[in-house]
Amino acid sequence: MTRTYAIGDIHGSLSKLEDLVSKINPSRHDNLIFLGDYIDRGEDSEGVIDFLIGLSKTSSCIFLRGNHEEMFLDFLEYGSNKMLYFSSGGLKTINSYLYPSRFGSHSQVVEALPMTHRDFYAELVWYYEDDQYIYVHAGVKPETEMRLQKRNDLLWIRDEFIFSSTGLEKKVIFGHTPFARPLVKSDKIGIDTGAVYGGFLTAIRLPEEEFIYSFK
Repeated sequence: MTRTYAIGDIHGSLSKLEDLVSKINPSRHDNLIFLGDYIDRGEDSEGVIDFLIGLSKTSSCIFLRGNHEEMFLDFLEYGSNKMLYFSSGGLKTINSYLYPSRFGSHSQVVEALPMTHRDFYAELVWYYEDDQYIYVHAGVKPETEMRLQKRNDLLWIRDEFIFSSTGLEKKVIFGHTPFARPLVKSDKIGIDTGAVYGGFLTAIRLPEEEFIYSFK
């Protein structure tokens, strides 16, 4: 029997990711959908990416792009967003690739990235749909078809999405905005439960809409 799980924001919290995946115990037939923000703020962003790449070899995995991956890719490409990215927890990711250097340039980080990691970041998708659900990092612009959604909204939107009806036929599964417990509404479910801030890392099994939590 094929099972589907969506997993919330990890933010470098490798031990919680390992714990959660062990509780899910996925088979090669299961679908694992990760909602983005694998890196930044936590202590082991590089280890998280290594773990996810390894997991994708034994289970069917879909990796969405989060706003933190977007900032990281902008930093690697241009380096012009350094202050914004570092103030948003990006220095933790830089250190995980360049440790013990604390002030690596974007070109140094590019050179330090394993090719498997470069491919991982390059292949992240903006959103995903199945028969019943839409999976996205931050949310969607209300009353807007998915084909007309702007990428900035998919990565960054908060209140306008959370406090409005989506107007979509499918329920939206999202991360990005942390809650103490999953946010459950008739048209959306938020599963970022602040793993990097001392909360759980959360997964939801679908279509049962049952939650699975890492240690806190």
